Amino acid sequence: MSFSTLKLSAPILTALADLGYEKPTAIQKKAIPHVLSGRDIIAAAQTGTGKTASFVLPLLEQLNSRYKKANQKLRGKRIRALILVPTRELAVQVEASIVQYAKHLDISSMAMYGGVDAEEQKQRLIWGIDILVATPGRLLDMAHQRALYFDELDMLVLDEADRMLDMGFIDDINKIIERLPEQRQNLLFSATMSENVRGLAKRTIHKPVEISVARDESSKPKIQQWLVTTDKGNKSALLSHLISTQSWQKALIFIETKHGAAKLVSQLEKRGIAAESIHSGRTQEIREQLLNDFKLGKIKYLVATGIAARGLDIGELNLVVNYDLPGQVDEYIHRIGRTGRAGASGEAVSLVSKDNFRELCAIESRLGHVIERKEFVDFPVKKTVPVSILNFVPKNAKVKSSQAKSSSERNHQSRSSKPQGNERRTNQTKKTNVRSPWPAK
Repeated sequence: MSFSTLKLSAPILTALADLGYEKPTAIQKKAIPHVLSGRDIIAAAQTGTGKTASFVLPLLEQLNSRYKKANQKLRGKRIRALILVPTRELAVQVEASIVQYAKHLDISSMAMYGGVDAEEQKQRLIWGIDILVATPGRLLDMAHQRALYFDELDMLVLDEADRMLDMGFIDDINKIIERLPEQRQNLLFSATMSENVRGLAKRTIHKPVEISVARDESSKPKIQQWLVTTDKGNKSALLSHLISTQSWQKALIFIETKHGAAKLVSQLEKRGIAAESIHSGRTQEIREQLLNDFKLGKIKYLVATGIAARGLDIGELNLVVNYDLPGQVDEYIHRIGRTGRAGASGEAVSLVSKDNFRELCAIESRLGHVIERKEFVDFPVKKTVPVSILNFVPKNAKVKSSQAKSSSERNHQSRSSKPQGNERRTNQTKKTNVRSPWPAK
């Protein structure tokens, strides 16, 4: 199946050919026809499945055929399509994709987010923008300042809806939706469909088509996952060792805190490894420059807090390292989703100490399998990380045998071997002494 079968016009097909796109992904095959027909949709799609193009391409097609061919001018401070995203980085990335796909069309776009001077954004809005990609907070600020109006808006896209709700944007989203025209097309994309996401969809979307590609094997990332157990105080030394011995040429390293990111960069530099950190404490200009340098290979090792976990397309990124395991399983999924994108192979390595055991069990339960463990003799572990809950077998569990005796025989043996008096109490005492797989609090 080619993009031409999706009824996209020649200028868009030419742009896709220029980018080397040959066949649509699973989410694109399913979503684009419904969007072109004007239907509202709810789509569950994991990161790296090509979902941005699944809503941007049909939006461009509709705007071009509905307004540009008819030469209908857009009034100042108006927009025709709004794409809400959770982070500044994702806003920049989505708008960059729009520019690429619309290179042969007369359609304007803009990324609007906080952390930068608002005056330049206000000036651009004066002339009207066809597609606005915005974070909720800055969008509301602009609306309150009457820098833009929504009376000509036709389409609303909620991208990474679960992430926006996790970040506490629900009130802002509701306030924005209250300002929009009732007659509009609504598209919601989310990696997970929690109750909160479904609640938002119910309030926002009218009779939607539901799409899911979560189980589509053709879009499943090819990511080799493995972990190293270590004592917490040895993590930075272990990371330096792995960078050197495993010949890691480039890595995105996730850590939980801003302070931890700065400290790790300093520790790596003391061992002769140049690295940079990106987190919410750095200005937007610096963050954009660091990401650009990382993409270009000027920075080999980028230490990032969760701000970089969602929506960033870094290109040929072969390796993601979880220096700290995240508290939420979804965050782990999105972190490792920075690699293995668009059919490429990737590798995800986690450094796991004993205090990470609960997070590890939750992650492995979601994955449905135990993550491979590797050991390095130079880094013996004093505080052993327990065996995963997925393959934990209690000491008193009975192993089933294919030669098991009949039910009546087992019952007879159970009655005849039933412990009496002190023997029974002894067995009960032994039962309570079985070691739990969970670490003590």
